[in-house]
Amino acid sequence: MAPLQPYVWCASAQVQKYPFMNSFEPHSLKAEIAAAAAAMVVEEGLEYGPAKRRAVKQMGLTSRTELPGNDEIEDAVHEYIALFCAETQPVELRALRELALVWMQRMAAFRPYLGGAVWHGTATRLSDIYIQLFCDDSKSAEIALIEHNVDYEPRTVTGFWGDSVEALSIRSVCKPLQETVGVHLMVYDHDDLRGALRPDAKGRTPRGDLAAVERLLAL
Repeated sequence: MAPLQPYVWCASAQVQKYPFMNSFEPHSLKAEIAAAAAAMVVEEGLEYGPAKRRAVKQMGLTSRTELPGNDEIEDAVHEYIALFCAETQPVELRALRELALVWMQRMAAFRPYLGGAVWHGTATRLSDIYIQLFCDDSKSAEIALIEHNVDYEPRTVTGFWGDSVEALSIRSVCKPLQETVGVHLMVYDHDDLRGALRPDAKGRTPRGDLAAVERLLAL
């Protein structure tokens, strides 16, 4: 058996593997990283950060390589979905939004807002659901889950301002997809709500309340 050869990065090979790269600016390394990461996001359900790091590693680049921003990854994800998942993704997205609405209704007392890929429209059957709760008492949401015998796993995650936030993670069955989906209830202080609704870098509302999700499902 011939010895394994070291991996050599070849842009033309990556264009063949990720054909939607052709729509990006040529010879842009960041665009190539974004395209490779987007495929992992859609096909494997990775979050943006891990997908970017794995793309860099698979491409044989150094850890100091400048990474694309999350907005660039999101654009690449939209492109990937349009090319490869145009028929299946809208159905999967709707099922996830319906499940998100169920949990938002259950947690309505804690001012739930839907964010992430399910809100922005790039989610697939492999995506988790992220719901932010804005509570007067940080333990009240957890107590409500306990009182209703809901199994959950407490964890600490990075919040939308980069600080540590408590999350209550649940595994919930999504019947239309025949999948068990991760639902993460991220607990914030009520005073954080105003800042949470500031437009993002693209001028969009970064998350939506119950009424906003209901409007999406009515379209």
